[in-house]
Amino acid sequence: MAENNAQNKAKLISETRRRFEAEYVTEKSEKYDPRDVERLQQDDNWVESYLIWRHNVVDETLKMLDESFQWRKEFAVNDLSESSIPRWLLELGGIYLHGYDKEGNKLFWIRVKYHIKDQKTIMDKKKLIAFWLERYAKRENGKPITVMFDMSETGLNSIDMDFVRFIINCFKVYYPKYLSKIVIFDMPWIMNAAFKIVKSWLGPEAVSLLKFTSKNEIQEYVSVEYLPPHMGGTDPFKYSYPPLVDDDFQTPLCENGPIASEDETSSKEDIEGDGKESLETISNEEQPVLSEKTNPTESASKTDETEKVDSKMKTFKKPLSVFKGPLLHISPAEELYFGSMESGEKKTLIVLTNVTKNIVAFKVRTTAPEKYRVKPSNSSCDPGASVDIIVSPHGGLKVSAQDRFLIMAAEMEQPSGTGPTELTQFWKEVPRSKVMEHRLRCHTVESSKPNTLMLKDSAANMSDKTSEDLYLQFATSRCETDCSPH
Repeated sequence: MAENNAQNKAKLISETRRRFEAEYVTEKSEKYDPRDVERLQQDDNWVESYLIWRHNVVDETLKMLDESFQWRKEFAVNDLSESSIPRWLLELGGIYLHGYDKEGNKLFWIRVKYHIKDQKTIMDKKKLIAFWLERYAKRENGKPITVMFDMSETGLNSIDMDFVRFIINCFKVYYPKYLSKIVIFDMPWIMNAAFKIVKSWLGPEAVSLLKFTSKNEIQEYVSVEYLPPHMGGTDPFKYSYPPLVDDDFQTPLCENGPIASEDETSSKEDIEGDGKESLETISNEEQPVLSEKTNPTESASKTDETEKVDSKMKTFKKPLSVFKGPLLHISPAEELYFGSMESGEKKTLIVLTNVTKNIVAFKVRTTAPEKYRVKPSNSSCDPGASVDIIVSPHGGLKVSAQDRFLIMAAEMEQPSGTGPTELTQFWKEVPRSKVMEHRLRCHTVESSKPNTLMLKDSAANMSDKTSEDLYLQFATSRCETDCSPH
């Protein structure tokens, strides 16, 4: 069945490409950006996103592609940058990305009170919407987004139906498959008639994605940590520009050095436990891993730290999924799997492998710096070497699907050293265009099935299992249970 589905999908993608080229590109090539046409021929996921949105009906998909591609050229979407947007509009803080909903979807904030209907500025506002969505789409290929229409303190002069319709079209036509839901907060009753029109624009299939909320309901969709105080939340975030408000990644709790004050007890407990519960090297037959090289110029503190970790811990079994970037191969590719507190498998591992001929500096950032310790979080990797990064929740705090990690890497073509001081200076000077970025989501494997996840009771048999193994075992067990005849 799965093989047939894959074959059918491949046929639909191939037919869409062939017909779009023959029926549209040959007649309208001047109306499309050649980069979009080229991407359509190379990016299966992009073609599939349009097909899924049009229920795999190729004729409808072609019409949608035509409209979308003409819009992309009209707005010069591929060339939109921060400098394309008027500075006053970026400073206003009416449109930005920040935080996550309870399902782990990025929040796209539209603060309606900052928008005044004005034909002179409407095109710039539309470009700002396109700028953020394209920026997000390039980074988070295919991951849904939740639109937060904050209508608190909004008057009639802030309602611009042309602008609202543009936003709806962005998700209906230009960025298919990206809309998780539209959460509308504190809509004045006088706007009821206007949003009946909005429902008609969305269509019957998408209208269920509209969620009208007040303070009492909004926490059904977004937890208090990502809600501002006027929505009943505790998020201390305040918009400012520059720089661009984006992914909210910050330095983790533990930055290579010793852990301060209240963290010391937890640190000692974890280090003692590391030798017992931390995990064994994968065999060469499963995944060959290049040995780490030693850089004689590294600081003594880095060497001491490595020796300390090695003396207290066995190495983790390497995750099997791999993201192959231009500077680093990163494993796992997309998700970090953490066990629950009950399972005892609290830590997880990120493996970085340098695939360049130069030293690569890397940094790890997270959206929840108070929750995690990361070692090392700011270091370097020699050519052809691998570095294991240990990520562990701190102080009993729970891992959330909303949490994200960002790996930043840059090639040190002429390194003057890889100690803390040199790395700090390097990151200040390296051009943004030369920095590779990769994001990882978090996933918790619950211990609701004791027969598959009881690490404490079967430590001898489970000591060589990673959190990713546990997830796969849990999924298999769950499938067996769910699929068994009743």
